[in-house]
Amino acid sequence: MEYDNTNKAVIFKNDQKGNEKAPSYKGTINVEGKDYEISLWVKESEKAGKYFQGSIQVKQPKESASTPSQNSNEDDLPF
Repeated sequence: MEYDNTNKAVIFKNDQKGNEKAPSYKGTINVEGKDYEISLWVKESEKAGKYFQGSIQVKQPKESASTPSQNSNEDDLPF
């Protein structure tokens, strides 16, 4: 039986933060069958205390390293 992740989300702590602008948490969400990527930053203000600021983007399919690019043409090589 296949797992149905429709209208569900998963978020993980980003342990590989390379700089301060990198999100604190990353994950995915599925809304009505469409996949999105989630990025969350932990922020803090005097009035509200700690809170999350987030961003959601359409999930882009990952390109395979073995797949040649569409602009690649071996006949164009100068040697």
